Amino acid sequence: MYKIVKRSKASQARKGKLQTAHGILETPFFMPVATQGTVKFISTEDVRDLGSKIILSNTYHLMLRPGEKYLKKFGGLHKFADWHGSILTDSGGFQIFSLAGQKNKSEKMVKLSEEGVEFKSYVDGSKHFLTPERCVDIQRDFGVDIAVVLDECVALPAARKYVEESVELTTRWANRAKKYHQKIKGKKPLLFCVVQGGLEKDLRLKSAKDLSALDFDGYNIGGLSVGESNEEMYQVLDYLLPAMPDLKPRYLMGVGYPENIIEAVKRGVDMFDCVIPTREGRHGRLFAFKKGHEVKIAKALVSKKINQGDFYECLNINNAKFANDKTPINPNSKIPELKNLSKAYLYYLIKIGEPLGLRLASLNNLEFYLNLMTCIRKSI
Repeated sequence: MYKIVKRSKASQARKGKLQTAHGILETPFFMPVATQGTVKFISTEDVRDLGSKIILSNTYHLMLRPGEKYLKKFGGLHKFADWHGSILTDSGGFQIFSLAGQKNKSEKMVKLSEEGVEFKSYVDGSKHFLTPERCVDIQRDFGVDIAVVLDECVALPAARKYVEESVELTTRWANRAKKYHQKIKGKKPLLFCVVQGGLEKDLRLKSAKDLSALDFDGYNIGGLSVGESNEEMYQVLDYLLPAMPDLKPRYLMGVGYPENIIEAVKRGVDMFDCVIPTREGRHGRLFAFKKGHEVKIAKALVSKKINQGDFYECLNINNAKFANDKTPINPNSKIPELKNLSKAYLYYLIKIGEPLGLRLASLNNLEFYLNLMTCIRKSI
Protein backbone atom coordinates (compact mmCIF):
# COMPACT_ATOMS: atom_id res chain seq x y z
CA MET A 1 0.00 0.00 0.00
CA TYR A 2 2.86 2.38 0.85
CA LYS A 3 6.48 2.06 -0.21
CA ILE A 4 9.39 4.40 0.49
CA VAL A 5 11.50 4.65 -2.65
CA LYS A 6 14.08 7.25 -1.60
CA ARG A 7 15.45 8.71 1.62
CA SER A 8 17.43 11.90 2.04
CA LYS A 9 20.96 11.52 3.36
CA ALA A 10 20.87 14.98 4.92
CA SER A 11 17.50 14.86 6.73
CA GLN A 12 14.54 12.62 7.54
CA ALA A 13 12.81 13.52 4.26
CA ARG A 14 11.58 10.59 2.22
CA LYS A 15 9.89 10.00 -1.11
CA GLY A 16 7.32 7.26 -1.51
CA LYS A 17 4.37 5.80 -3.38
CA LEU A 18 0.92 5.41 -1.85
CA GLN A 19 -1.47 3.02 -3.60
CA THR A 20 -5.17 3.91 -3.44
CA ALA A 21 -8.24 2.59 -5.24
CA HIS A 22 -7.93 5.45 -7.74
CA GLY A 23 -4.23 5.34 -8.47
CA ILE A 24 -0.72 5.73 -7.10
CA LEU A 25 0.19 8.96 -5.29
CA GLU A 26 3.80 10.10 -5.10
CA THR A 27 4.73 11.46 -1.69
CA PRO A 28 5.29 14.04 -0.31
CA PHE A 29 2.10 15.56 -1.75
CA PHE A 30 -0.33 18.40 -1.10
CA MET A 31 -4.11 17.97 -1.20
CA PRO A 32 -6.27 20.83 -2.54
CA VAL A 33 -9.05 21.39 0.00
CA ALA A 34 -12.51 20.64 -1.37
CA THR A 35 -14.27 20.86 2.00
CA GLN A 36 -17.82 20.50 0.66
CA GLY A 37 -16.88 18.50 -2.41
CA THR A 38 -15.56 21.50 -4.30
CA VAL A 39 -12.46 23.66 -4.18
CA LYS A 40 -13.75 27.21 -3.86
CA PHE A 41 -13.99 28.93 -7.29
CA ILE A 42 -12.20 25.98 -8.95
CA SER A 43 -13.67 23.02 -10.85
CA THR A 44 -12.44 19.44 -10.69
CA GLU A 45 -11.34 19.86 -14.32
CA ASP A 46 -9.12 22.74 -13.17
CA VAL A 47 -7.63 20.58 -10.43
CA ARG A 48 -6.89 17.86 -12.99
CA ASP A 49 -5.23 20.41 -15.28
CA LEU A 50 -3.04 21.53 -12.39
CA GLY A 51 -1.80 17.96 -12.00
CA SER A 52 -3.22 17.04 -8.60
CA LYS A 53 -4.17 13.39 -8.15
CA ILE A 54 -5.97 13.78 -4.83
CA ILE A 55 -8.36 16.18 -3.11
CA LEU A 56 -9.53 16.45 0.49
CA SER A 57 -13.15 16.75 1.58
CA ASN A 58 -14.87 16.92 4.94
CA THR A 59 -17.17 14.26 6.38
CA TYR A 60 -18.96 16.66 8.74
CA HIS A 61 -19.98 19.11 6.03
CA LEU A 62 -20.89 16.47 3.44
CA MET A 63 -23.02 14.40 5.83
CA LEU A 64 -25.07 17.51 6.59
CA ARG A 65 -25.27 18.71 3.01
CA PRO A 66 -25.92 17.18 0.48
CA GLY A 67 -26.09 14.13 2.77
CA GLU A 68 -24.79 10.58 2.92
CA LYS A 69 -27.80 8.93 1.21
CA TYR A 70 -27.83 11.58 -1.50
CA LEU A 71 -24.17 11.01 -2.39
CA LYS A 72 -24.58 7.24 -2.24
CA LYS A 73 -27.50 7.52 -4.67
CA PHE A 74 -25.22 9.36 -7.11
CA GLY A 75 -22.62 6.61 -6.90
CA GLY A 76 -20.37 8.42 -4.44
CA LEU A 77 -18.46 11.65 -4.29
CA HIS A 78 -16.23 10.79 -7.25
CA LYS A 79 -19.14 10.60 -9.68
CA PHE A 80 -21.04 13.46 -8.10
CA ALA A 81 -18.08 15.84 -8.49
CA ASP A 82 -16.66 14.24 -11.66
CA TRP A 83 -13.35 13.59 -9.93
CA HIS A 84 -11.23 10.73 -11.29
CA GLY A 85 -8.42 10.85 -8.75
CA SER A 86 -8.21 9.89 -5.09
CA ILE A 87 -10.22 11.46 -2.26
CA LEU A 88 -9.38 11.70 1.42
CA THR A 89 -12.11 12.71 3.83
CA ASP A 90 -11.20 13.82 7.33
CA SER A 91 -13.58 12.67 10.04
CA GLY A 92 -15.09 16.07 10.73
CA GLY A 93 -13.98 15.84 14.36
CA PHE A 94 -12.22 19.20 14.21
CA GLN A 95 -15.32 20.89 12.80
CA ILE A 96 -17.63 19.24 15.32
CA PHE A 97 -15.55 20.12 18.37
CA SER A 98 -14.86 23.63 17.18
CA LEU A 99 -18.55 24.18 17.91
CA ALA A 100 -18.20 22.90 21.48
CA GLY A 101 -17.89 26.40 22.92
CA GLN A 102 -20.86 27.71 20.97
CA LYS A 103 -24.43 27.67 22.18
CA ASN A 104 -27.73 27.78 20.39
CA LYS A 105 -30.61 29.17 22.46
CA SER A 106 -28.68 28.41 25.68
CA GLU A 107 -28.21 24.78 24.65
CA LYS A 108 -24.80 23.28 23.96
CA MET A 109 -24.41 22.31 20.32
CA VAL A 110 -22.05 19.42 21.14
CA LYS A 111 -22.50 16.64 23.72
CA LEU A 112 -19.63 14.23 24.15
CA SER A 113 -19.89 10.70 25.54
CA GLU A 114 -17.97 7.43 25.48
CA GLU A 115 -20.25 6.18 22.73
CA GLY A 116 -19.76 9.14 20.41
CA VAL A 117 -20.69 12.76 19.90
CA GLU A 118 -24.09 14.40 19.51
CA PHE A 119 -24.20 17.70 17.70
CA LYS A 120 -26.59 20.09 16.04
CA SER A 121 -26.40 20.89 12.35
CA TYR A 122 -25.32 24.41 11.53
CA VAL A 123 -27.51 24.11 8.42
CA ASP A 124 -30.95 23.46 9.94
CA GLY A 125 -30.45 22.75 13.64
CA SER A 126 -31.21 19.03 13.29
CA LYS A 127 -29.56 16.64 15.78
CA HIS A 128 -27.00 14.05 14.72
CA PHE A 129 -25.14 11.37 16.64
CA LEU A 130 -21.78 10.25 15.31
CA THR A 131 -19.94 7.17 16.58
CA PRO A 132 -16.55 5.89 15.43
CA GLU A 133 -18.30 3.08 13.54
CA ARG A 134 -20.86 5.39 11.95
CA CYS A 135 -18.06 7.72 10.84
CA VAL A 136 -16.43 4.83 8.94
CA ASP A 137 -19.76 3.88 7.34
CA ILE A 138 -20.45 7.41 6.15
CA GLN A 139 -17.05 7.76 4.50
CA ARG A 140 -17.45 4.34 2.92
CA ASP A 141 -20.82 5.43 1.48
CA PHE A 142 -19.07 8.50 0.05
CA GLY A 143 -16.81 6.05 -1.80
CA VAL A 144 -13.58 7.75 -0.75
CA ASP A 145 -10.09 6.27 -0.99
CA ILE A 146 -8.83 7.29 2.45
CA ALA A 147 -11.06 7.64 5.52
CA VAL A 148 -10.04 9.16 8.84
CA VAL A 149 -11.31 7.83 12.17
CA LEU A 150 -13.33 10.00 14.54
CA ASP A 151 -11.16 11.79 17.10
CA GLU A 152 -11.58 14.53 19.66
CA CYS A 153 -9.64 17.63 18.69
CA VAL A 154 -9.00 19.72 21.79
CA ALA A 155 -8.96 23.47 21.43
CA LEU A 156 -5.75 24.91 22.86
CA PRO A 157 -4.88 26.13 25.40
CA ALA A 158 -6.49 23.39 27.53
CA ALA A 159 -5.93 21.91 30.98
CA ARG A 160 -3.54 18.98 30.95
CA LYS A 161 -6.09 16.66 32.57
CA TYR A 162 -8.57 17.35 29.79
CA VAL A 163 -5.94 16.75 27.09
CA GLU A 164 -5.00 13.47 28.80
CA GLU A 165 -8.62 12.29 28.91
CA SER A 166 -9.08 13.34 25.29
CA VAL A 167 -6.06 11.32 24.15
CA GLU A 168 -7.41 8.23 25.90
CA LEU A 169 -10.86 8.70 24.35
CA THR A 170 -9.38 9.23 20.87
CA THR A 171 -7.45 5.96 21.20
CA ARG A 172 -10.51 4.04 22.36
CA TRP A 173 -12.53 5.43 19.48
CA ALA A 174 -9.71 4.56 17.04
CA ASN A 175 -9.65 1.00 18.36
CA ARG A 176 -13.38 0.66 17.81
CA ALA A 177 -13.14 2.10 14.29
CA LYS A 178 -10.29 -0.26 13.38
CA LYS A 179 -12.15 -3.35 14.62
CA TYR A 180 -15.27 -2.29 12.74
CA HIS A 181 -13.28 -1.56 9.56
CA GLN A 182 -11.69 -5.03 9.72
CA LYS A 183 -15.11 -6.69 9.73
CA ILE A 184 -16.26 -4.91 6.57
CA LYS A 185 -16.35 -7.21 3.57
CA GLY A 186 -15.86 -5.93 0.05
CA LYS A 187 -14.65 -2.54 -1.05
CA LYS A 188 -13.55 -0.21 1.71
CA PRO A 189 -11.24 2.79 2.07
CA LEU A 190 -7.80 2.89 3.62
CA LEU A 191 -8.13 3.89 7.26
CA PHE A 192 -5.99 6.59 8.91
CA CYS A 193 -5.96 7.51 12.61
CA VAL A 194 -5.11 10.82 14.32
CA VAL A 195 -2.32 11.34 16.84
CA GLN A 196 -3.33 13.96 19.40
CA GLY A 197 -1.89 15.32 22.65
CA GLY A 198 -1.60 19.07 22.19
CA LEU A 199 1.82 20.42 23.17
CA GLU A 200 2.29 17.83 25.94
CA LYS A 201 5.28 15.69 24.94
CA ASP A 202 4.46 12.63 27.02
CA LEU A 203 0.84 12.62 25.87
CA ARG A 204 1.83 13.00 22.21
CA LEU A 205 4.25 10.07 22.54
CA LYS A 206 1.65 7.98 24.35
CA SER A 207 -0.90 8.69 21.63
CA ALA A 208 1.60 7.69 18.94
CA LYS A 209 2.59 4.50 20.78
CA ASP A 210 -0.96 3.35 21.48
CA LEU A 211 -2.17 4.08 17.94
CA SER A 212 0.92 2.49 16.36
CA ALA A 213 0.02 -0.76 18.11
CA LEU A 214 -3.33 -0.76 16.28
CA ASP A 215 -1.57 -0.85 12.89
CA PHE A 216 -3.54 1.67 10.81
CA ASP A 217 -2.93 2.27 7.10
CA GLY A 218 -1.68 5.79 7.84
CA TYR A 219 -1.07 8.20 10.69
CA ASN A 220 -2.30 11.79 10.91
CA ILE A 221 -0.83 14.44 13.17
CA GLY A 222 -3.75 16.49 14.45
CA GLY A 223 -4.11 19.44 16.77
CA LEU A 224 -1.27 21.51 15.31
CA SER A 225 -1.40 24.74 13.32
CA VAL A 226 -4.18 25.87 15.65
CA GLY A 227 -2.49 28.91 17.12
CA GLU A 228 0.84 27.66 18.44
CA SER A 229 4.07 29.17 17.10
CA ASN A 230 6.01 27.60 14.25
CA GLU A 231 8.82 26.72 16.65
CA GLU A 232 6.39 24.94 18.98
CA MET A 233 5.02 22.95 16.04
CA TYR A 234 8.51 21.99 14.87
CA GLN A 235 9.45 20.90 18.40
CA VAL A 236 6.47 18.55 18.47
CA LEU A 237 7.43 17.12 15.08
CA ASP A 238 11.05 16.66 16.19
CA TYR A 239 10.15 14.21 18.94
CA LEU A 240 6.89 12.83 17.54
CA LEU A 241 7.84 11.68 14.04
CA PRO A 242 10.60 9.28 15.20
CA ALA A 243 7.99 7.65 17.45
CA MET A 244 5.53 7.09 14.59
CA PRO A 245 5.55 4.04 12.28
CA ASP A 246 8.30 4.55 9.71
CA LEU A 247 6.75 2.48 6.93
CA LYS A 248 3.34 4.14 7.02
CA PRO A 249 2.36 7.49 5.44
CA ARG A 250 2.38 10.45 7.84
CA TYR A 251 -0.07 13.28 7.32
CA LEU A 252 0.30 16.69 9.00
CA MET A 253 -3.21 18.10 9.00
CA GLY A 254 -3.92 21.73 8.05
CA VAL A 255 -0.33 22.84 7.37
CA GLY A 256 0.65 25.30 6.09
CA TYR A 257 2.81 27.99 4.46
CA PRO A 258 5.54 26.84 2.03
CA GLU A 259 8.32 27.10 4.62
CA ASN A 260 6.20 25.07 7.10
CA ILE A 261 5.81 22.32 4.52
CA ILE A 262 9.55 22.15 3.82
CA GLU A 263 10.35 22.05 7.54
CA ALA A 264 7.85 19.21 8.01
CA VAL A 265 9.15 17.26 4.99
CA LYS A 266 12.67 17.52 6.46
CA ARG A 267 11.35 15.83 9.57
CA GLY A 268 9.61 13.00 7.69
CA VAL A 269 6.06 14.13 6.86
CA ASP A 270 4.51 12.77 3.64
CA MET A 271 1.08 14.41 3.25
CA PHE A 272 -0.31 17.93 3.61
CA ASP A 273 -3.49 19.95 3.18
CA CYS A 274 -4.29 23.57 3.85
CA VAL A 275 -6.77 26.27 2.86
CA ILE A 276 -3.98 28.86 2.65
CA PRO A 277 -3.50 28.86 -1.15
CA THR A 278 -7.17 29.43 -1.97
CA ARG A 279 -7.90 31.62 1.05
CA GLU A 280 -4.95 33.90 0.32
CA GLY A 281 -5.97 33.99 -3.34
CA ARG A 282 -9.46 35.17 -2.44
CA HIS A 283 -7.82 38.06 -0.59
CA GLY A 284 -5.73 39.02 -3.61
CA ARG A 285 -2.43 37.58 -2.38
CA LEU A 286 -0.41 35.63 -4.93
CA PHE A 287 2.43 33.19 -4.27
CA ALA A 288 5.28 33.45 -6.78
CA PHE A 289 8.60 31.62 -7.01
CA LYS A 290 11.81 33.61 -7.04
CA LYS A 291 14.43 33.07 -9.73
CA GLY A 292 16.33 29.84 -9.23
CA HIS A 293 13.74 28.49 -6.82
CA GLU A 294 14.49 24.83 -7.63
CA VAL A 295 18.05 25.17 -6.32
CA LYS A 296 16.88 27.20 -3.33
CA ILE A 297 14.27 24.59 -2.40
CA ALA A 298 16.89 21.84 -2.64
CA LYS A 299 19.15 23.84 -0.32
CA ALA A 300 16.26 24.56 2.04
CA LEU A 301 15.65 20.82 2.46
CA VAL A 302 19.13 20.39 3.93
CA SER A 303 19.59 23.75 5.69
CA LYS A 304 19.02 24.30 9.39
CA LYS A 305 16.54 27.12 8.97
CA ILE A 306 14.26 28.37 6.22
CA ASN A 307 13.10 31.94 5.97
CA GLN A 308 9.82 32.95 4.35
CA GLY A 309 11.48 34.90 1.54
CA ASP A 310 14.21 32.43 0.64
CA PHE A 311 12.59 30.96 -2.48
CA TYR A 312 9.22 32.68 -2.95
CA GLU A 313 7.35 35.92 -2.45
CA CYS A 314 3.75 36.83 -1.79
CA LEU A 315 2.38 39.60 -4.00
CA ASN A 316 -0.53 41.71 -2.77
CA ILE A 317 -2.35 42.29 -6.04
CA ASN A 318 -4.52 44.89 -4.27
CA ASN A 319 -1.52 47.22 -4.25
CA ALA A 320 -1.95 50.15 -6.66
CA LYS A 321 1.49 49.45 -8.14
CA PHE A 322 -0.06 46.56 -10.08
CA ALA A 323 -2.68 48.77 -11.76
CA ASN A 324 -0.37 49.31 -14.75
CA ASP A 325 1.65 46.09 -14.56
CA LYS A 326 1.51 44.49 -18.01
CA THR A 327 3.49 41.38 -17.05
CA PRO A 328 1.60 38.04 -16.99
CA ILE A 329 0.09 36.75 -13.76
CA ASN A 330 2.47 33.81 -14.14
CA PRO A 331 4.50 33.56 -17.38
CA ASN A 332 5.44 29.94 -16.57
CA SER A 333 1.94 28.68 -15.82
CA LYS A 334 0.34 25.74 -17.62
CA ILE A 335 -3.02 27.55 -17.27
CA PRO A 336 -3.58 29.77 -20.37
CA GLU A 337 -5.39 32.52 -18.44
CA LEU A 338 -2.53 32.88 -15.95
CA LYS A 339 0.00 32.93 -18.76
CA ASN A 340 -1.85 35.38 -21.00
CA LEU A 341 -3.65 37.79 -18.67
CA SER A 342 -1.75 40.61 -16.98
CA LYS A 343 -1.38 41.49 -13.32
CA ALA A 344 -3.06 44.80 -14.17
CA TYR A 345 -6.15 42.93 -15.38
CA LEU A 346 -6.18 40.80 -12.23
CA TYR A 347 -5.83 43.97 -10.12
CA TYR A 348 -8.86 45.39 -11.95
CA LEU A 349 -10.93 42.21 -11.45
CA ILE A 350 -10.19 42.13 -7.74
CA LYS A 351 -11.02 45.83 -7.35
CA ILE A 352 -14.44 45.51 -8.98
CA GLY A 353 -15.23 42.34 -7.02
CA GLU A 354 -15.40 40.14 -10.12
CA PRO A 355 -15.39 36.42 -9.11
CA LEU A 356 -13.08 35.68 -12.05
CA GLY A 357 -10.34 37.51 -10.17
CA LEU A 358 -10.75 35.25 -7.15
CA ARG A 359 -10.68 32.20 -9.40
CA LEU A 360 -7.48 33.27 -11.18
CA ALA A 361 -5.70 34.09 -7.93
CA SER A 362 -6.76 30.76 -6.40
CA LEU A 363 -5.59 28.88 -9.49
CA ASN A 364 -2.24 30.65 -9.31
CA ASN A 365 -1.72 29.68 -5.68
CA LEU A 366 -2.79 26.07 -6.06
CA GLU A 367 -0.44 25.68 -9.01
CA PHE A 368 2.33 27.18 -6.87
CA TYR A 369 1.74 24.66 -4.07
CA LEU A 370 1.59 21.68 -6.41
CA ASN A 371 4.78 22.82 -8.17
CA LEU A 372 6.40 23.26 -4.77
CA MET A 373 5.70 19.60 -3.98
CA THR A 374 7.12 18.55 -7.37
CA CYS A 375 10.32 20.47 -6.60
CA ILE A 376 10.50 18.89 -3.14
CA ARG A 377 10.12 15.36 -4.52
CA LYS A 378 12.81 15.98 -7.14
CA SER A 379 15.15 17.32 -4.47
CA ILE A 380 14.91 14.33 -2.14
